[in-house]
Amino acid sequence: MKDRNEREADRGRGRGRGQRVRLGDIAADLGLSTATVSLALRDSPLVAEDTRARIKAHAEARGYIYNRYAASLRTARTDMIGVAVHDIQNPYFAEIFRALEDELGQEKQVVLICNHRDDVTRQRQFVDALLQHRVDGIVLCPSVGTQAEEIVRLTRSGVPVTLICREIEGVPAPLVRGDDHAGGYAATKHLIENGHRRIAMVGGRRQTSVGRDRNRGWREALSDAGIDPASQIDIPELMTRDEGFEIVPQLLNADPAPTAVVAFNDLIALGLLDGLRRAGRTLAITGYDDINAAAKQAPSLTSVNNSATRIGRIAADLILKQIAGDATGNERILIEPELMIRESSA
Repeated sequence: MKDRNEREADRGRGRGRGQRVRLGDIAADLGLSTATVSLALRDSPLVAEDTRARIKAHAEARGYIYNRYAASLRTARTDMIGVAVHDIQNPYFAEIFRALEDELGQEKQVVLICNHRDDVTRQRQFVDALLQHRVDGIVLCPSVGTQAEEIVRLTRSGVPVTLICREIEGVPAPLVRGDDHAGGYAATKHLIENGHRRIAMVGGRRQTSVGRDRNRGWREALSDAGIDPASQIDIPELMTRDEGFEIVPQLLNADPAPTAVVAFNDLIALGLLDGLRRAGRTLAITGYDDINAAAKQAPSLTSVNNSATRIGRIAADLILKQIAGDATGNERILIEPELMIRESSA
């Protein structure tokens, strides 16, 4: 003898192969309004807890799949937020994602992740696709080549936008990032205080605010110590661990060779340590971002902690406020970095 849920599931299957169970079917089965069923499936406190549990159990038994598109037509919301960055393989951005998803998940938001790889055409395609899916907002680490006008058009059309990590002047959208100038300065000053006078800077895309600001911090710390930055090795554009590994021979064969390196990020720094280990040589190295692997290396990596978790949480708060209609203005939040001194810079 089948119980009630099994009989109802059988009726659902009997609707025809490939035909979905509708919200109205659930409501009719239970003798409730579609509004009550919809609220219950979205965990609304307006529906009693035991009724919510009964509706959810019945919906599951019948194989009901939530129709997000139909719901968005009723509410003008999709509960989806797009996040686009240039390198999802970088553990630093993984930490930002984790914090974003944790905060947005508490508000029942789904995160759609895009990796534009610093290709502005690819970024535009992603943004268009996100808009076609009617996302409620976009969190963006803008690609090299992004023009302020592109983001202005989004905000003027009513799409909430929050920028992270990279800044673009003239954009009427909130921003949260680390103070990259202060971090570059602190890492370089630390090496100078350890007695180094030949300090190379390796990596960073100088077309971005991050690349420019960290390089500017390096230059200013050198100048303040009476060292001419023009006399030092400065290698732009590198971003990955492989590129850090491959640049080691160029550094070691320079005349004069540096005794220390300020790496644009931890991936480059770890690649440098790999290459130096292979060559049987040592240089004092500092990284940037303080990813989880930094403290676990041998030697452990001196790095600038760039507050990935805080950036993710603040970005989530800023985008949710915009979606809710709260005015955030062009809020610009700079987070003070912290230099984590470990073995690699000894």
